[in-house]
Amino acid sequence: MTEKLPPPHGWIILDKPRGMGSTQAVGAVKRNLREGGYAKTKVGHGGTLDPEAEGVLPIALGEATKLAGRMLDASKIYEFTVQFGEETDTLDAEGEVVRTSDHRPPMAAIAAVLEHFTGDIEQVPPKYSALMVDGKRAYDRARAGEEVELKTRAITVYDLHFSRHPREGGDPELQSSDQAALDSRLRRNDEAGVELESAFQITSGRPDPYDPGAPLELADAITLTAHVSKGTYIRSLARDIAHALGTVGHVTYLRRTKAGPFAEKQAISLDKLNEIGKGAPLQDLLLPLEAGLDDIPALKLDPDSAQAVRQGRVVSGMPQTDGLYLAKLETVPVALVELSGGTMKVVRGFNLPDVAE
Repeated sequence: MTEKLPPPHGWIILDKPRGMGSTQAVGAVKRNLREGGYAKTKVGHGGTLDPEAEGVLPIALGEATKLAGRMLDASKIYEFTVQFGEETDTLDAEGEVVRTSDHRPPMAAIAAVLEHFTGDIEQVPPKYSALMVDGKRAYDRARAGEEVELKTRAITVYDLHFSRHPREGGDPELQSSDQAALDSRLRRNDEAGVELESAFQITSGRPDPYDPGAPLELADAITLTAHVSKGTYIRSLARDIAHALGTVGHVTYLRRTKAGPFAEKQAISLDKLNEIGKGAPLQDLLLPLEAGLDDIPALKLDPDSAQAVRQGRVVSGMPQTDGLYLAKLETVPVALVELSGGTMKVVRGFNLPDVAE
């Protein structure tokens, strides 16, 4: 019998394809580890991504699963397209149309409205969501034909802007300087003859603020980028933006480009993941456990202090300032610790082998 490889610890950042659920993605990782000859490994994801969404899905392996909960609290960045004219019961392209509107908003109106959806706002989650309502998932109740009422929740939208030049729709993403120039053109009231203090002041017949004197341009769809707090539903954000513009809409494209510290440049495809099951070296695709703690300073321990931390004992006389630290022995993470008044307490311990083992 072939001896199994030791269970790995760290992160696989999957570029989840559309149509795959987060639980299915975890199953795919487990299957490939098993087929690749690894011992049974604990695997979990760091934040659900809708089956109809694609993009960054952090998947924790081994001791990194102890940090998966931190990913739930992390902010996320999404790129999404809102199609105006139809609202569906699921607020995406999979649902049935429940409302329609012939109104198409002007580009300048959209730019003005986005400002009102930045900062601390409130939203009602979609009834087709995984939230629990009296012991059952909201989407299960909705599919059963029940009336689902979800409470308003407070969220934060840190940034919201056009992902692509709205006139072209398919241009590459705007760089920061391009975005600033676009915002400047949108707000050039004196040249454009358009007041953007309120989206609803813009009526047909007014000039396009991109090109004074040109006919007003209306939008069938827009693609936006949003940096949001935990608990934000992009489908609800799209619905509310459309309503604020005097129309209806739904999401036709949704991609998560960042989750906490993990960005899409670190993500691997499903095909790449499947190579692990065929013998490809895992270390080429696995990020270390501490990659999920890039915002937390490291604290070096000596062997005696490391032993005390591993036993869960309180360590006193620490000179560092108060706060959260990643305690390490050499290069090996030992624990997530909290320092207060020179006293170090363990928040979350890691059972990882020492370098010499």
